[in-house]
Amino acid sequence: MTSPRIALALAATLLAISSPSAPAQSQDYPSRPVKVIVPFGAGGPADVTARQIGSILQESFGQAFVIENRTGAGGVIGTQDVVKSPPDGYTLLMMSNTQTANESLVPQRKYELMRDLAPIAPVNYSDLVIVVHPSVQAKTLQEFIALAKSQPGKLNYASSGQGTPYHMAGELIKAMAGIDLVHVPYRNSGEARSGVIGGQVQMMIDAVPAMAPNVAENQVRALATTGKTRSTVLPNAPTVIEAGIPSYEATIWLGLMAPTGTPKPIIDKLNAAVNDIVKRPDIIKLWMQQGVVPMSMTAAEFDKFLRGDIVKWAEVVKKFDKPPQ
Repeated sequence: MTSPRIALALAATLLAISSPSAPAQSQDYPSRPVKVIVPFGAGGPADVTARQIGSILQESFGQAFVIENRTGAGGVIGTQDVVKSPPDGYTLLMMSNTQTANESLVPQRKYELMRDLAPIAPVNYSDLVIVVHPSVQAKTLQEFIALAKSQPGKLNYASSGQGTPYHMAGELIKAMAGIDLVHVPYRNSGEARSGVIGGQVQMMIDAVPAMAPNVAENQVRALATTGKTRSTVLPNAPTVIEAGIPSYEATIWLGLMAPTGTPKPIIDKLNAAVNDIVKRPDIIKLWMQQGVVPMSMTAAEFDKFLRGDIVKWAEVVKKFDKPPQ
């Protein structure tokens, strides 16, 4: 008779033979279309980048990478949809520092970023630009700050929702400049952009690639950019630091995540593919022309980056005189 120990070992061997291994899953991946959920509106940096990356991944893997925009609640709705998806590599999230800021700003969300999602890779980052409607009587950031101080609570600024980089950048400049502006959140960045172009709101902080064409057409006036150095796309706009607010810096960065439990070989395969894309000379040239800077990390490095960004924004939120409205 076969001993229980031998029987157990035999059963384990048969199970290992009959079950697909993780490396085999990685070799076969993807064997069907992959869904990339963008929790922000069409036409914004995350949407545009997701479509660029998805198109190249489709060529590389021979499977469709389908982009879906699921907006609302400052990115929470789309993020939550990905969290609830099977951890098989066929539903991905194009995320930004909105998600890391929401860890402090949105306590009622039903997920935790680093518990429920697995980092894949960062993609790129870009500086932001502070713009005002042409009717605003301020030609420089210093003049806008003086105007806001003379009319506390009377001027407003647009964003694409609570927790977005545009919102956080606005709250940060409020805190550092000591001014009282009213936050007007829109459902997405396109609507917020239309709000400031149409004069419904006085100011907006937006991604340079998205807003630069409107600056060029004189639909808005650029007061300053938010990076450490001047933007090559908007070289005539001083940085916020040059304009008199030392140490101010704000950017929007983008990255990919998947539901926790997604097999590591699939995460690694996607990480390698994304890193190959962001190092391509044609992509680098295209993005540099738009004021976009490629980012490249391993999945582990991106994990560390995300955790650091969560801490960074938690500290920023503590500096607010009152909770963002």
